[in-house]
Amino acid sequence: MTTNKTLRNFRIVLWVLVAVAAIGATFLYVFRPPQRPLGLNGQSFALNSSQGGTFTEKDLVGTPTLLFFGYTFCPDVCPTTLAETMAWRTELGLTPDDLRIVFVTVDPERDTLDMVKSYVEGFDPSVIGLVGDQAATDQVKAAFGVFSEKAGDVESEFYLVNHTALTFLIDKNGSFQGTVAYEEAQDTALAKVKRLVGQ
Repeated sequence: MTTNKTLRNFRIVLWVLVAVAAIGATFLYVFRPPQRPLGLNGQSFALNSSQGGTFTEKDLVGTPTLLFFGYTFCPDVCPTTLAETMAWRTELGLTPDDLRIVFVTVDPERDTLDMVKSYVEGFDPSVIGLVGDQAATDQVKAAFGVFSEKAGDVESEFYLVNHTALTFLIDKNGSFQGTVAYEEAQDTALAKVKRLVGQ
C-alpha cells in the first residue's frame, strides 16, 4: 500500500516538473525567440563584391536574390549549387535584373576577391561573389545562421570546408523567404523560386 502511494506521489511530482518545463520553454520562446536568418533578425554585414565596392544587407533590397555560401576549392556542393541556380533562372526565363545570384565564400583564408571573381564568372558574369576577412565572414555567417569549419587535412593547403548547403531566398524587399536544400527536387525548387519572383 505504501509503495503504491509513494509511486503515485512520484508520478504527480514528475507531471508537475513536466508542466513547469513546458511553461518555461513557452516563456523562453515567446520572450526570447530563437535566432533567425537575415531577413528576420536584421543583422548587418559588409563584404567586398566581385563587381566592385562593398556589398551590405541593404544591397539585398531591390531585386529578388538567391544567396549561397561556399568556397572555390569545393569539389561538389558549390559548383553543383551554382549550376542549379543558373538553371532555375534560365528555366523560368528570368534575367539577372529579375533574379540575382550571390555567392559568399566561407574560406577567406584561401579565397581572394580575384579568385572568387574568376570562379563565379565562370558560371555567368552576372553572378556576384562576396569576400571578407575572417571577422566579416563570421558576421555574415551569423546573419544567416550559417555553419562552416575546416575538414580533412586541416594543416595542409588542401583542406576541405564543411558548410551549410542551403540556397537562401531573399525577396525584393530584402526579407528572408525560405531556403532550397542541396539537391532538392527541381520541381519543388522551381516552385519556390517562382513564388519568390512573383510568377
